[in-house]
Amino acid sequence: MLKSIEDNFDHPEVNQLLKKHFIELRAASPQGSAHVLDIPGLKTSSIKFWSLWKENQLMGCGALKFLDENHGEFKSIRVHDNFRGKGYGIKVVNHLIYEAKKLNVKRLSIETGAGDFFIPARKLFNKCGFTPCAPFAHYKEDINSLYLTKFLEHN
Repeated sequence: MLKSIEDNFDHPEVNQLLKKHFIELRAASPQGSAHVLDIPGLKTSSIKFWSLWKENQLMGCGALKFLDENHGEFKSIRVHDNFRGKGYGIKVVNHLIYEAKKLNVKRLSIETGAGDFFIPARKLFNKCGFTPCAPFAHYKEDINSLYLTKFLEHN
């Protein structure tokens, strides 16, 4: 069973996971093409953040940034190294989709890298039903970025 905790950036394990995420993404993205937010950037009022725990072990995290009342963007999706390659990425994305639906978001989008480092992320988002789209919000065409979107069905 997974436990979700909202806005616990300052938990030492969450903080460490996010810092590792920022360092790796900035290293894998050419200058000007890294769109990862640091912890202060994630703490803005337009963003909701969750960490996910399995049996008191940090499994992963992710954030939802509100672009407008119906459109959200996923940010800082990360699976802890101890859980990588075991299907937990889908659990993180599905949890974020669940939370977005509860918040009445109708469309979710994400920017990810176009390089080889980001192949696992692109496969995950494809598996979760995201499809390529034009740049959204503040993004511009960039050969180093891929933009994806998904429209949510509400019951």
